[in-house]
Amino acid sequence: MEILADLHTHTIASGHAYSTLSENAASAAKKGIKLLGMTDHGPSMPGAPNLYYFGNYSIIPQKLFGVQILAGVEANITSHEGELDIPLRYLVNMDIVLVGLHVICYPGGNSEQNTQAYLKAMSNPYVDIMVHPGRPEFEMDLEKIAYTSAQLGVPIEINNSSLNPEKEGAWSNCQYFARCAAMYGGPIVLGSDAHFWDRVGKLELACELAGESGIKEEQILNCSPERILAYLELRRKNRGLA
Repeated sequence: MEILADLHTHTIASGHAYSTLSENAASAAKKGIKLLGMTDHGPSMPGAPNLYYFGNYSIIPQKLFGVQILAGVEANITSHEGELDIPLRYLVNMDIVLVGLHVICYPGGNSEQNTQAYLKAMSNPYVDIMVHPGRPEFEMDLEKIAYTSAQLGVPIEINNSSLNPEKEGAWSNCQYFARCAAMYGGPIVLGSDAHFWDRVGKLELACELAGESGIKEEQILNCSPERILAYLELRRKNRGLA
């Protein structure tokens, strides 16, 4: 399986990442990545950029080192109602919007509350991809998430960073989610969640998990930049922005 896109990466602007956009793009080009998501953390994450940063995206080149750049955000869910830390007036101008739960940005809750927050964010028409549902910090109904993803057509990420050995408990959660995703057939994205340039395009663990869980190649958007761009265009059309 050839992976041609990495939609979840961070630059030094995120506050706890250590490379520039140019460094990430150069690394992507060397690895054959054709499409790169620049998805720095939303402003409720300590050290993350303020809203003005996200409002200045028009200056970013569409391509760097031959790699197409999708300027976006990894927005944070901030409530049990699935609210985000990026106002709508910024979301409408982004190429790609990723959304996930992070301990320091979200009040926490039980499985029902966490699942509700995740699903409500997923139903937001300005959200393109939901990320790292298998993180052990948040107990959730992963089968319900996989089912809803298939029903809504909103991709869920298998996060390579979550599968590193130091993330205790994440592999089994992600494995269970991946098996549910294979069963329901919803769209999947593999993301590096790179916080340093050498991690860009590093998706071996996510590929391994997807393969052993029975996820079909046609479910995985990363295999085709054209498929990703068509999906994002459809999202914009559905909310009247295209």
